[in-house]
Amino acid sequence: MPARPKITIKLVDKKGPCACHHGHKIGDSFDFDTDRGKICPMAMHVAFVYADILRYGGTMPRMKDGAITFCCPDADVINIFEIRKES
Repeated sequence: MPARPKITIKLVDKKGPCACHHGHKIGDSFDFDTDRGKICPMAMHVAFVYADILRYGGTMPRMKDGAITFCCPDADVINIFEIRKES
């Protein structure tokens, strides 16, 4: 059975007026499989769908350089994450 591809999540921007309640800062990077306890559960909930799409060969509209951006669901924070499958 082939190994699952590595999925990385990186905080690339912030739009909301409040600081992240989980302490994330722009530039923070996470491995989807090994850093699950380190990333905010709300952001991970959103990331899971994109990770599955990437991991199993799917693509999304507006993908740039193999990455998808998504935001955390907290309207006061709105951290913008980039998620990508490493080659």
